[in-house]
Amino acid sequence: MPKTKFEWDTEKDTLNQEKHGISFAVAQYAFADPLRIIAKNESHSQSEERFYCFGEVNGGILTVRFTYRASVIRIIGAGYWRKGRAIYERENKIHE
Repeated sequence: MPKTKFEWDTEKDTLNQEKHGISFAVAQYAFADPLRIIAKNESHSQSEERFYCFGEVNGGILTVRFTYRASVIRIIGAGYWRKGRAIYERENKIHE
């Protein structure tokens, strides 16, 4: 079974860490959550398809924005956002 490959722009990674406190190296773990949700990002898909991954990382629900290029997941942004948590909980029928 082939291993999933990830890539990202190092400058965007640095900016994401400064703004949202999450490195892209950590963000890739959202994809390992067996309950992860993948959704198409309809508002930012003009030149290429973009997606969201909502997955549990370090006890929180992380939203990862990404695109898929030549069998590689390219991470664009990531953060712990309430909207992503709400989607994850709704889709997995999690009630608190």
